[in-house]
Amino acid sequence: MTDTHLTQTRFEGFGLDQRILDGLVDAGFVHCTPIQARTLPIALAGQDVAGQAQTGTGKTAAFLIVAMQRLLHAPPPPAEQVAHPRALILAPTRELAVQIHRDTELLGRHTGLRCVVVYGGEGYQEQRERVAAGVDILIGTPGRLIDYYKQRVFDLKSINTVVLDEADRMFDLGFIKDIRFLLRRMPSPEQRQGLLFSATLSYRVTELAYEHMNHPRLIKVEAETITADRVRQCCYMTSNEEKIPLLLGLVRRWGDARIMVFVNTKREADRVWGYLQGNGINTAVLSGDVPQKKRLRLLKDFSEGRLPVLVGTDVAARGLHIPDVTHVVNYDLPEDPEDYVHRIGRTARAGAAGDAIGFVCETYAFCLPDIESFIGAKIPVEPVDPAVLAEVSPHSRLRPDREDRGAARPGRVPRGASTGRLERRPARGRRQEVAVGGEVSAATSVAPAPSPRAGADSAAMGASPDGPAILSDMAADVTQSPAPKRPRRRRRAKKPEGTATRQVSENPASESHE
Repeated sequence: MTDTHLTQTRFEGFGLDQRILDGLVDAGFVHCTPIQARTLPIALAGQDVAGQAQTGTGKTAAFLIVAMQRLLHAPPPPAEQVAHPRALILAPTRELAVQIHRDTELLGRHTGLRCVVVYGGEGYQEQRERVAAGVDILIGTPGRLIDYYKQRVFDLKSINTVVLDEADRMFDLGFIKDIRFLLRRMPSPEQRQGLLFSATLSYRVTELAYEHMNHPRLIKVEAETITADRVRQCCYMTSNEEKIPLLLGLVRRWGDARIMVFVNTKREADRVWGYLQGNGINTAVLSGDVPQKKRLRLLKDFSEGRLPVLVGTDVAARGLHIPDVTHVVNYDLPEDPEDYVHRIGRTARAGAAGDAIGFVCETYAFCLPDIESFIGAKIPVEPVDPAVLAEVSPHSRLRPDREDRGAARPGRVPRGASTGRLERRPARGRRQEVAVGGEVSAATSVAPAPSPRAGADSAAMGASPDGPAILSDMAADVTQSPAPKRPRRRRRAKKPEGTATRQVSENPASESHE
């Protein structure tokens, strides 16, 4: 954090528990950010808070400090409720849940509070056992939390603090019914404290706050006062065909940079990845279908500088703290203006500066007026310099593999490689048995009887210097065994249309009556 991003308010002035202050010192936090300075006095007094501030301004630390302070100074729960959570933190995405858990362990390392994170995609039984073993602060995504709750792994009777992080994203991802399911099974709003934080407080988020919180105080730190002077925004008017050459040229010009490229669809993310990777720029894709372990590894590589470019959909635009992102490229302008705010919030975090570049193409040009109206400012338009347009390699359109974007999957055998297995290929009227890797099953293959001509050829080849090698190659060739022919089934001749078939009765008397 830089001085321009902090206030003069110090954490030690709030009367916090010394164990929390020790964790703040370990994390390097001394002065509050604007959202922390405005929400902590109200929340520490026990009042519900609905806070709005741009991403990267310390909202996570704000609600973690409040939750840990309440848990450390609350009366101990009954003996039958000791293992059940007392604070619940809901996050819309797995990456954000993991990040909150990491920050909780950092700030609460001296408190002794038990913290567990649960999310879908992996570790089902392992996460279940951790929750069942006992937890004070439970962090997770709604789906996995409801799954464990319905299995009675934990209950919500002891919850005294509930946090909704990125609440507007909860609506976008369709989690609102799950959120209400969990909130209605907790103690009443008067018996618990509710904290709601988001980058934007829309009408539906405010309605949720008033419905399930106890007279919350709305605290807004406008985005313009935080990001406008630190994010250098510009856009390029470009055709659809020029987007790839322009992106390649800009990335090469920036040199040693950490770049996030946002697109609107997973298919377009794969296409952009193919062009970047095929033109010598190390790139990875972060979208919803990437396995969870791989997503966390990609984020770690990108955060530590081993991966210069990350192409992602809006799943990477909400709540993730990725330090030192120098450039954000909106390859596709978002159709929702709020997503633009979240995307450019990936850079210029914690007081740093950054650049946000938008491509105003033929497909998404109509989104620009709505974005400018939403942020209340005009985005400068830069001319496209022909010298910036890079030459695209004609063979650069790689086809990404869903598992690892190009590398061979474990267990996959390249075409033409030897496996040592016997493969069967169906043929008309006979069965072929192909020996792969020089092995033939003696139980199923029948060698044909040698003909005199074949014997003569074999003798001739055996006499030649290369005879043994040729014979060994012949032994590894395909052997065929004829299968017994099946008798043909006779087909009945079709009767001409219109001919009647007289049915003969077994009773002669009845036939005489006809």
